[in-house]
Amino acid sequence: MSKPKHSILIVDDDQIVADSLAAFFQSEGCEATAVYTPDDAIEQLKQSTYDILLTDLNLPKINGIDLLRRAKSISPSTAVILLTGYAAIETAVEALRTGAVDFLTKPVVDDELRLALTRALQQHEVLKENSSLRSRIESTHSLSNIVGTDPRMRTIFETINAVAPSRTTVLMSGESGVGKSLIAGAIHQASPRASKPYVELACGSIPETLLESELFGHVKGAFTGAHADKQGKFLAADGGTLFLDEINSASPAMQLKLLRVLQERKFEPVGSNETIEVDVRVVLASNQPLEDLVASGEFRQDLYYRINVVQIEVPPLRERAADLPDLARHFLDQQSQELSRKFVGFSEEAMQLLKSYPYPGNVRELSNIIERASVLAKGQMITAEDLPPHLRTDAPPLKVHPSSSEWTPMTLTDALREPERQIILSALIANDWNRTTTAEVLGINRTTLYKKMKSLNIDPSDHAQAG
Repeated sequence: MSKPKHSILIVDDDQIVADSLAAFFQSEGCEATAVYTPDDAIEQLKQSTYDILLTDLNLPKINGIDLLRRAKSISPSTAVILLTGYAAIETAVEALRTGAVDFLTKPVVDDELRLALTRALQQHEVLKENSSLRSRIESTHSLSNIVGTDPRMRTIFETINAVAPSRTTVLMSGESGVGKSLIAGAIHQASPRASKPYVELACGSIPETLLESELFGHVKGAFTGAHADKQGKFLAADGGTLFLDEINSASPAMQLKLLRVLQERKFEPVGSNETIEVDVRVVLASNQPLEDLVASGEFRQDLYYRINVVQIEVPPLRERAADLPDLARHFLDQQSQELSRKFVGFSEEAMQLLKSYPYPGNVRELSNIIERASVLAKGQMITAEDLPPHLRTDAPPLKVHPSSSEWTPMTLTDALREPERQIILSALIANDWNRTTTAEVLGINRTTLYKKMKSLNIDPSDHAQAG
């Protein structure tokens, strides 16, 4: 099967020049279309998709740079080459800043055209990939991906729509894996900043010694190993949204630096005296109650009051059991598209197992379970055999409505402690106590896994001695 030809639109009010350029690019294996007015060019761009636009700078009514701007608004992935009968450095710079990949001067020789063609095709592929990536990001962070009819979820939807138009700081709380990242992305996508960068950073996954550099960047030589300047997350998110997850893990010194940048929108990269101003909307999340950390002196009170402008509390999956079937079907639909396979749903036994599992890894864990089941499923229906072994063997059914004779008064945390311990222990054993792999399987990060192992008294050395 032959590869599709690259398409190029040529615009020049000199018909002889336009036709000769079209003939040249056709000889190079391209599909070339020649038009002689900018209006015809705009009409062609609206009707068809072109990989490359080659346009003369001096055109009637609309010059080449204005046509470049119009072309980019119609077809962002089209690479543009400008051609002119006289060269001016200022014009060339303006053209390149506006988005042209090349600026050629007439008369142009064949080798120059071939080189410009190669560069333009390379830029077209990059632009096309960026457009595809943006579409996937928009799809991933769409509000429609946050599934739930639970009253608390409906309140969250209302809050997202209310805060999205502003620059107000949002603080989310909830266990790991409940979907805080998805909500932060939805706030960004629903805001006027949607076309600007959306940047995430999980503070708990970055060593304390490197967190400042990750947030604010550094200059070459700022510390051992700083071999070049590095842009931080705040500058990378300039004009857009920065989501800082696990903010509870930041040290008191880092909390003070964050307080300053949130108040003044200014910071200095590590090792630099240059002050940088940014326009960033900040969304933060904690997997521990910050009120408790403030009370214990582990989190700065002034920072807490600064970030707690609008608070969103995301409930764990076990507390919104009615949403589970819809979430499972949502993730199954996603896998159907990802794998190009048709799934009709879940068997009754599989759905019952999904409903009875306590999900210590929350929505993220459910997503991972459905992904695994979809990959391993032999038919169009997800059966109990397709689900991970620990759902079928280790997870005792949760009695949603126990009788008074069966129930001993206890907190929900205490009631779920032993099932959670068994699930984590089984996952560790199944993965030969590899904590990185186990954390990925459970849909949590390593820091959270270590904390849970400690709080649940899971000690690898005890297991080794018992074995």
